[in-house]
Amino acid sequence: MLEVKGLRKSFGGVAAIADVTLDFPDGSLTAIIGPNGAGKSTFFNLISGGIVPDAGTVTLAGRNLVGASRADFIKAGIGRAFQIAKIFPSLTVEETLLGAISAHQGHSAHLWSRFPLPETRDKIGHVAQMLGLADKLHLLSANLSHGDQKLLDIALALVLEPRVLLLDEPTAGMGPEERWRMIDRVYQLWETEKITLVFIEHDMDIVFKIAPSIRVLCYGRLLAEGTPDQIRNNQAVIDAYLGTGHGEAA
Repeated sequence: MLEVKGLRKSFGGVAAIADVTLDFPDGSLTAIIGPNGAGKSTFFNLISGGIVPDAGTVTLAGRNLVGASRADFIKAGIGRAFQIAKIFPSLTVEETLLGAISAHQGHSAHLWSRFPLPETRDKIGHVAQMLGLADKLHLLSANLSHGDQKLLDIALALVLEPRVLLLDEPTAGMGPEERWRMIDRVYQLWETEKITLVFIEHDMDIVFKIAPSIRVLCYGRLLAEGTPDQIRNNQAVIDAYLGTGHGEAA
């Protein structure tokens, strides 16, 4: 599905991503981990069209997207939710989703209509129900909890009907209980929608519990990839990131 080959990106002569080659099979669930400054966010920016690589390819279903606009990445099927939720605080949850869906479907004339198109209303209901926001559609986005704002950001990515969904630290800034509720939603989303899902995460308990496949970046390079057991017992990963504990990052 999504293939990355020979990806390189430098800033001021410093390699943020250095010759990274990875593939993400259709319907897979993958965690990207690594120490601060490992290049994780830069990698996401490269594979979502936020920045252009110095070299390499980003191929989705056989199409190389390098050089395409961010809008073209979205149209091709790559959606992204950010570490800091990008919401519209003065709009309700329903208005936010209505605007995103209407724009995506090309029905801008119906953007602020009191009577959205039936397919638009159905899409809003489906996404809101899936992410636990169905009873909060009338609330202003600014009044949502931190966790629900993150869910709304994910919803905004989902209404664009992505084939690949990128989640940049979906549990950032959350307490333990809220963190697990969020990751349960993410896992249910992956199981239900059968999309390719890639997420960056620092909580190793979460990563080892839900991610069948883990990729480790360190100083812009791919350090290791494998199953949770393989990563947990990889000496290079232990030395660079996990430490000698039971699998939590230092």
